[in-house]
Amino acid sequence: MSRFAFALALAPTAILAQEAPFRLALPIDCTPGEDCVIQNYVDADPGPEAADFTCGPLSYDTHKGTDFRLPTIARQREGVDVLAAAPGVVLGLRDEMPDILQGWDARRSLEGRDCGNGVTISHEGGWETQYCHMARGSIAVAQGDRVEAGTRLGAVGLSGQSQFPHLHLSVRKDGEEIDPFDPEDTATCGDAAPADTLWEAPLAYLPGGLLDAGFAAGVPDWFDIQAGEVVAEITTDTPLVLWGYAFGGREGDVMRLTVTGPDGVVVDNEVLLDKTQAQLFRASGRRAPEGGWTDGSYEGRIA
Repeated sequence: MSRFAFALALAPTAILAQEAPFRLALPIDCTPGEDCVIQNYVDADPGPEAADFTCGPLSYDTHKGTDFRLPTIARQREGVDVLAAAPGVVLGLRDEMPDILQGWDARRSLEGRDCGNGVTISHEGGWETQYCHMARGSIAVAQGDRVEAGTRLGAVGLSGQSQFPHLHLSVRKDGEEIDPFDPEDTATCGDAAPADTLWEAPLAYLPGGLLDAGFAAGVPDWFDIQAGEVVAEITTDTPLVLWGYAFGGREGDVMRLTVTGPDGVVVDNEVLLDKTQAQLFRASGRRAPEGGWTDGSYEGRIA
């Protein structure tokens, strides 16, 4: 009977766990491009000018976050939730500042609290997210709470350094501000978005568009448009005015306002934008004809 002796040498093998990539869920309960838009991106220009990651104008100098805006204050007052973008632990929060936009008579000194009411969350791997301009009294978490992606943090508000109702989201890695649309700083002018962003689901780049529109008996007040409280109050004998509220207007853009009625075209006007504006409105209309407007339906279109 033969015997065989054999040896098996096992070399130690190191199995390295790959760190999962950091990804962000949508931090606000809305659908971008439908009932909210991204008004501002991280400023990608290192100098005194400002540009978003596509070299477009949707930013301002030293802006360090992504602004998810609601179309009007009326929509904000209906209540729109702010959601945790990733799992983590609540580092800190503030919840006592009033909801007052810049330019309102009751505006107080911010004393460095430009973020207004908000929440900061720490994530694994040295990541942090910060959520600003939330509604006073809406914060739904406490310091030290563990949250998951999608956990309700509070509601969109008007607090802090804010000129429209929105959520400002800042993303940091080891204390350094990161653009979630261009985390590797590789975007080139004209790119809709780099291939590798921090978003779980792609977010389309919308360079501008309509926020709200409607009819009025005269050119509406700017505050009423921002508030979403323009009242038509049109009668047979009043002027008929079509107005459009937009974001991302660039010098040279054209807004076309058209009204048709039972007797045909009432208004057909192209308005040239003479400067770049983050938000704007334009209006066009006509006085009532002799004898008043013909009974029937009137339709407005804005492009």
